[in-house]
Amino acid sequence: MKRTATDLRSHLYEVLDQVAKTGIPVEVSRGGVDLCIVRKSSLEVRKTKRAPRVLKGLIVGNPDDLIHSEWAWNEGRDL
Repeated sequence: MKRTATDLRSHLYEVLDQVAKTGIPVEVSRGGVDLCIVRKSSLEVRKTKRAPRVLKGLIVGNPDDLIHSEWAWNEGRDL
């Protein structure tokens, strides 16, 4: 549903109640710019976080052994 800013001003609470109840976004045109009123829960569905990627076999061996390893780029520097 598309409305002008003037129409929205006249029916603001009705529009907000409608969006909250139905979840259907309402488009508003203001100064040549199109805006949208959406229910926040609708946005959260689209912005789901993905689980971190697991790279199996990236470290071959015991990861704890890497803590005390000496690296060539580390020589002569006190980190």
